[in-house]
Amino acid sequence: MLLWITFYLTKTKKTVYLRDKSVLEDFYAALTGGYLDNLHVPHSDVFFVRAALRERTGTLFPLQAVESAMRKEGWRK
Repeated sequence: MLLWITFYLTKTKKTVYLRDKSVLEDFYAALTGGYLDNLHVPHSDVFFVRAALRERTGTLFPLQAVESAMRKEGWRK
């Protein structure tokens, strides 16, 4: 039982989100650092919606906020 608990705790994935100002740098750091499997890269739709929001409102929203709002509105990808 202890072995299973240890295995479960060490194999739990932690999601690493990209920072808004350095998306490409974070991606390459994950690629070279060996933690690409844990990296959450938003779908391209999130980038397009964020760009449209910025054009219409003048405000640059964080990627996580845009993705969260899209999911709450029913977007599933």
